[in-house]
Amino acid sequence: MLEVRVLGPLEVRANGAPLALGTRKQQTVLAMLAVQAGRVVGLEELIDELWPADPPASAVPNARTYAANLRRLFDASEPTRGLIRRQGDGYMLCADRPAVDLDAFLDDCQAARDLRAAAEPAKAATLLAGALARWRGPMLAGVTQGSVLAARSAALEEERLVATEDLAAIHLELGQPADAARLMRDHTHMYPLRERAYGLLMQARVAVGDVAGALSAYAAARRALGEELGIEPGPELRRLHQAALRPAAEPVPVASTVAPAPVPRWLPRRVADFTGRADLVARLLRAGREAGDDPVIQVIDGMAGSGKTTLAVHVAHHLAEHYPDAQLFTDLQGHGEGSPVEPAAALGTLLRQLGVPAERIPADVHDRIALWRNELAQRRAVVVLDNAASTDQVTPLLPTAPASVVLVTSRRRLAALEGGHPESLPLLSPAEAIDLLANLVGAERVRAEPEAAGQVAARCGYLPLAIRLAGARLAHRPGWRLADLADRLGHHAAVLAELTAENRSIASAFGLSYAPLREPAKRLFRLLGLWPGEHFPVEAAAALSGLTLPEAALVVDELVDCHLVEEPDAGRFRLHDLMSEYARALALSVDPQAEREAAVRGLLDHYLHSVAAVTEPLEPAALRRHLALSQPLRPDLLGAQGPLDNDWLERENANVRALVRHAEQAGHEGYAWRLARAPWRFHYLRGYIDDIVELHECGLRAAERLNDDTAIASMHNYLASGYQRIGRSQEAVLHLEIAIRLRERTGDVGGAGQSRANAASVYWVLGRFEEAASINQKSLAESWRLGERSVLLILPNLGIPLMYLGRLEEALRAHRWHLFLARQSGDHYHLAQGLGHIGAVRVRMGHPHGAIRVIKASLALKKRIGIRLGVAESLNDLACAHQRLGLLSEAERLHRLALTESAAVGHRTIDVATLNDLGVTLALAGRPQASIETHEQALALATRIANPYEQGRALAGIAARRADDDPAEARRHWERALVLFRQMNVPERHEAARRLAALVPADPT
Repeated sequence: MLEVRVLGPLEVRANGAPLALGTRKQQTVLAMLAVQAGRVVGLEELIDELWPADPPASAVPNARTYAANLRRLFDASEPTRGLIRRQGDGYMLCADRPAVDLDAFLDDCQAARDLRAAAEPAKAATLLAGALARWRGPMLAGVTQGSVLAARSAALEEERLVATEDLAAIHLELGQPADAARLMRDHTHMYPLRERAYGLLMQARVAVGDVAGALSAYAAARRALGEELGIEPGPELRRLHQAALRPAAEPVPVASTVAPAPVPRWLPRRVADFTGRADLVARLLRAGREAGDDPVIQVIDGMAGSGKTTLAVHVAHHLAEHYPDAQLFTDLQGHGEGSPVEPAAALGTLLRQLGVPAERIPADVHDRIALWRNELAQRRAVVVLDNAASTDQVTPLLPTAPASVVLVTSRRRLAALEGGHPESLPLLSPAEAIDLLANLVGAERVRAEPEAAGQVAARCGYLPLAIRLAGARLAHRPGWRLADLADRLGHHAAVLAELTAENRSIASAFGLSYAPLREPAKRLFRLLGLWPGEHFPVEAAAALSGLTLPEAALVVDELVDCHLVEEPDAGRFRLHDLMSEYARALALSVDPQAEREAAVRGLLDHYLHSVAAVTEPLEPAALRRHLALSQPLRPDLLGAQGPLDNDWLERENANVRALVRHAEQAGHEGYAWRLARAPWRFHYLRGYIDDIVELHECGLRAAERLNDDTAIASMHNYLASGYQRIGRSQEAVLHLEIAIRLRERTGDVGGAGQSRANAASVYWVLGRFEEAASINQKSLAESWRLGERSVLLILPNLGIPLMYLGRLEEALRAHRWHLFLARQSGDHYHLAQGLGHIGAVRVRMGHPHGAIRVIKASLALKKRIGIRLGVAESLNDLACAHQRLGLLSEAERLHRLALTESAAVGHRTIDVATLNDLGVTLALAGRPQASIETHEQALALATRIANPYEQGRALAGIAARRADDDPAEARRHWERALVLFRQMNVPERHEAARRLAALVPADPT
């Protein structure tokens, strides 16, 4: 059996079971087909709906992909096979009209009209009631709608409203005015501008003898139409009003006979140490004081312990002078140990607070609502409805007449509450949290230990209840210092146990929000306590829990609405620190260890395969070989919420770090080292060198516990790349030597060659240029046997030391070969690197114009594909080319831009080279002192990172500037530079020797 449902959330059900419909854009495509079932929807229509403002260049293939995914999904099972067909340049949903709830609704409405015209109202009423029952909420709730779907939803909503009013009219025809009144009472409340509905309500109330109710309905209609549209009721409503007045020969008696009495004051005592929330309090007070003739309904929602009741009571007390006739309060117990208070019981309490005698309070809930609203209409009152469970619980308690203000508090978001102005209560700011702590324990104690006070507030998560409980403990322990409490909160094994006083605790407050959840929401909430990162996407929740993506999205939304989960950015979720600890404690006590481990394994597997999908194109073949990945546990989640690309990994990078640490600590060693290795190329190109070091140190510990030589060698090899970039080159060599030994021992010839080439690239940083060139020349001969990919890796590492040795033609030949092979393979990374290296050689060869062209091409490509690490290098080479042309101002600008870029990625080798080149540019510009200072910076950095070549350049630069004013000092610098240059056998040794000879003619050199 097939059902396609759009009258509410979008669903397709096969034999009663809902199908997962994929991404939001896939659902939009399905919605477009479903609301036009049986009609071909063209590709252009789909694109306009998917991207109303600015369709991307890939819009056509993307739209086809979404449609194809849906076709594959439906063709996988018998009931839905062939549901979507491609016809020409479009697609069509092929289903019988009764299977699509929208078509069935329209058919039933038309059939009901035909029956009514045929004088069969009872059958028409039955058919209409069934048609209206098909609606499960707003049409296509949760689906992103463009112009077509929005217009279709609006039209169908109007059709539903007309059908509802038709049903009420039929009830009147059948002599069932009470049913009509019940239907139209809610209808006019929800849609206060529908004159026909008010007319039907008036007729129904007159028919049951409630003339006062009919007049009240007319007054409500007149008020709504006047305020919203600036018009009077139409002729039909006015006629019904006059008809209702005629039988009323005597005044309608007032329902209540309560005499003026002392002002009812039922607000709880306000908290004397109320702290913070100044802007929010001012906003709520302004709304209450400037209400005019309208009732004001303010909804304050927030997580447990955020101070909702305290705030509402505080504001209500301040509003009391503006609402002098009554100040009322009732706890609706929406999140307590018992059941929420029924509206009838809450109305009874509120009426008694107003002084209505018990015998005058009707038994029927609708009569209580009418009496309550009538009583409130005669007063200026402030009402606090605390701890509401739902919109259904609150709606009957709201006034309809002006001159009242209602403050509703709830742990849930009451999104369906008509007329309510929502305010989600944030956490306290750090300053507000410390002020509250000072109010609780004494300002002197906080002033004496400001740092500890900040730690206590932070460990309490800036949650008012947590700070109050922590402050209460401290206030009753005068022997404790704030530092003692901060230490307990910082290191205690169960922090939540520290945040308790008498029978109040954070855990119990959180428990009242957790207890009413459905079981799937409870389970997901517990498992989210195992999430080690900060913000998480819905896919992570699905991977943890085993839920499908749509199921996980619904459950996460439920947790957000209950303020157990926060959504700081669209699609990004988090748990408050204390809430996370609470969830983790629940998971440890409720969920078996095997289930917890399976949940974490599902999460790690999802992220490992997702990261690999992003970075595999950056390392074709090599990455999959190194990781030896099996099939993903959840292929349905890969890229389900959007493309897996560099932007995705940028967003998830912090989570990847947290997951590697967690995997290593929690015994998932295989995932730990693989998840450290998978993003290496991304981290390297983006310049996230600290991430490389941190993750591969974690991965190395995990691999060593596994005693897996292949994994250990891989971790040593890639850890070395991080050490080299941060200037720890000697340590990099040690790690590479271990990697070479292990790879040779395991028979990994290609891997050993790669590690030797990597070692050679460290050697040239250490000034061992000839050794680096020799190793790479030998590796090049071997790499031709291993394939073109290996050659691509070796050639740049050969060209660089040759350039430093002054063998420029050989270096240029190596880099040209590198560029040629990169073009053949279509590898943009190596294309960018090859162009940049050719430009650097041409600068040294004295061809700046040609250098500028290729360096600019390299720079543009690096920026486009995100090679942030190489941008600084190219900028500095470009600066050197401008320096050669005498364009010194532009050269200086580019040098400084290169320094900014290299600082951002922590590239110490480029830092020091750029400083030396900038020093030369400043000298040529006639700024010797600035040049000396810049070379001195370079010398300090080069010494720290053990880079002898740049040490020699810095010494030579200082010597050249000091030659005139301090020949002795210049001579010492030239001597030191000459020793270094001779050890490295670089061309600069000749210039150093010449300069030294000029200073000391007798010197035989």
